[in-house]
Amino acid sequence: MIQQLRIYEIFERNKAAFHDRFRDHAMRLMRGHGFRFLATWEAKRPERTEFVYLLEWPDLATKERAWRDFLADSEWKEIKRVTNAEHGDLVGEIEDRVIVATSYSPALVTG
Repeated sequence: MIQQLRIYEIFERNKAAFHDRFRDHAMRLMRGHGFRFLATWEAKRPERTEFVYLLEWPDLATKERAWRDFLADSEWKEIKRVTNAEHGDLVGEIEDRVIVATSYSPALVTG
């Protein structure tokens, strides 16, 4: 198993619209393409607000295929077009990391 950490810059002016779109549309469609959500957070830094989420994948090939399919999804493209037209860009910079647990990670140690 691998995890994927995604960090989105979001904007205070349309943060509610971002959360509505992610919760009500993106997550539903992503799950349909095989995404497994472990957690979501909002983080506030002095210079920006961030939306952070963690996904779990069986392998890199599955992750790549699911992302390709989701980004090509016609329903997602239309939702994104409509919400961006109404609220402006909802996401700024995106950070994407594949993370692999170490052998001594508390997530893997049972006891």
